[in-house]
Amino acid sequence: MLLTGGLKSLLPHVLRRIIRCNRLTISNTSGMAEGYTQANVVILHKSLANDFEKFCHANDGPLPLLHRSQPGDWKCPSLSSDSDIRTDCLQYRKYEHGACTGSLKSLKEYSEQLKDMVTFYLGCSFSFEKAVQKAGIPIRNVEQKCNVSMYKTSVPCYSVSMFHCNLVVTMRPIPESKLEAAVLATSELKEAHGAPIHIGDPGLLGIQDLSKPDYGDPVHLHPGDIPVFWACGVTGVEAIINCRAPLAFTHSPGCMFITDLKNDNVRSLGGVPQVHCISQDPLHFSIVSAEAAQKIKTLETLIGIDPGERGIVHLQRQGELLGACLALSHAGSVLITTGFPTHFTHEPPEENDGPPGALAIAAMLQALEKQVAIVTDQRAMDLNKKIMEEAVQLGILKKPIPLLSYQRESADSALMFLCENGNPGRPRFDHLIAIERAGMAADGNYYNARKVNIKHLVDPIDELFLAAQTIPGVTTTGVGDGGNELGMGKVKEAVKKHIKNGDVIACNVEADFTVVAGVSNWGGYAIACALSVLRSCEIHDRYLRRAVGFPCAPSNRLWLRALPSVTKEEKLLKTLVQLEVRSGKTASLEMEVDGLPFYNTHSLMIEKLL
Repeated sequence: MLLTGGLKSLLPHVLRRIIRCNRLTISNTSGMAEGYTQANVVILHKSLANDFEKFCHANDGPLPLLHRSQPGDWKCPSLSSDSDIRTDCLQYRKYEHGACTGSLKSLKEYSEQLKDMVTFYLGCSFSFEKAVQKAGIPIRNVEQKCNVSMYKTSVPCYSVSMFHCNLVVTMRPIPESKLEAAVLATSELKEAHGAPIHIGDPGLLGIQDLSKPDYGDPVHLHPGDIPVFWACGVTGVEAIINCRAPLAFTHSPGCMFITDLKNDNVRSLGGVPQVHCISQDPLHFSIVSAEAAQKIKTLETLIGIDPGERGIVHLQRQGELLGACLALSHAGSVLITTGFPTHFTHEPPEENDGPPGALAIAAMLQALEKQVAIVTDQRAMDLNKKIMEEAVQLGILKKPIPLLSYQRESADSALMFLCENGNPGRPRFDHLIAIERAGMAADGNYYNARKVNIKHLVDPIDELFLAAQTIPGVTTTGVGDGGNELGMGKVKEAVKKHIKNGDVIACNVEADFTVVAGVSNWGGYAIACALSVLRSCEIHDRYLRRAVGFPCAPSNRLWLRALPSVTKEEKLLKTLVQLEVRSGKTASLEMEVDGLPFYNTHSLMIEKLL
């Protein structure tokens, strides 16, 4: 049905009067009364009202509560003059014991029942359409003269008593160049659902087919459009269905109640949001505040100094730490690998750069309640068990981490290791991190910085990173300080050109994100700090939890205890010295890493990062 320019510009009270008289033949209110707040409507028995209000507050992304009426009150003076909730929506739905038993143009025939019922008015994304258009962004469903697409997701809402359901979302195609503008335009309009809760592949929300919405109409994407998803008030309809109330009414999806409120009631969500792509397969963007992003860039700058004068400035790529940590923040299960047996004439041959950084990352991931495992060389399993036991004793780790080894037994060994039954659709890990891990060169060998081949001491863990490139949804990070570490293949041309012996030693295996540091441990500390910054970012936290449930209270920020500290790292380095794990550059068993003293070099770096 056509939306005429007249309907767009009519005042809300005039539109409500026209709707009340049943004079409109349109199918939805998208684009009507531009600049005014529209509302989802849920009407249920007064005995359920308190629990439903709690359910709204617990899931205020999809269910921003504009007003709760008194029982039997079908007027709403705080939102509109001269309104009647029985007649002022284009269409209603009636639910009995969880089943939709009819679509209605009016609820007047139920006036008697409505005397014991409470009306909830909930914010709607139609309210932000004018702000989006003012930012120069097309509204595709208005262009295509149809309702917005709405989908049930696999994301559970926070349950309250008998109210439980999965999140419902709207989808609007947005040109990729306009993503950040769309987030900016909507982020402060919290009463209209605020910023998007997902940008990218619909499968990550459990949506199988965009052409088959659960509510509304299919909206076609133009070339270059990205599907962007906002929390939707139809979530309330799903909650009504699941609670199986004897009688309830809702608006018909897309047929909103139009209020007299202007959309200038903005509430800050903690800064200016930025949008960053963290994966191409599946396509996935994340959101973070500009302030948090800047902090992480500062961390990246701090670790980028080159005390060993190796020329690592030529390997650095801006924004890699932020990208890696955003991907890690979205991951549920992470595999870490470390171990560089550069001292091939000693036992053990490992250097002490790598394990501390790996444990710093693991400790933060544990504190963020993610699954973590470490994979290392079979010959080094006993050494790593001892290191891990000490890390638990020292309070670095909450509990031991599963310690794995990998051997190539067949062509699909890596896939079998990373995925359940070798099925790429069921990966065991979302993200792989290599930190100061010997990386395979172009000739298939592994070299230390002095160009000595140490292949006989290195298990082929590189194969896991190569296999990860073929598994949708698995991203990888490499942390290094010289270019011969696993994951540094992304900067191999710069390694060959600027690093001593680079033409031979350069790692040939790429990671999605390459974090280059003056000492690899510093990269591990920076990742731990950056993950803490992200977890404390209100904008990113809301996006991670899909705007359902509650933000973490400052008093509950237990992950802060997992940050590296000078005391913890000092004790861990003493443990490594006792286990005869040596400094990389000098093979010394002193309190140093890569030939640099712990005190006044590494300790100062930790303090700066914190």
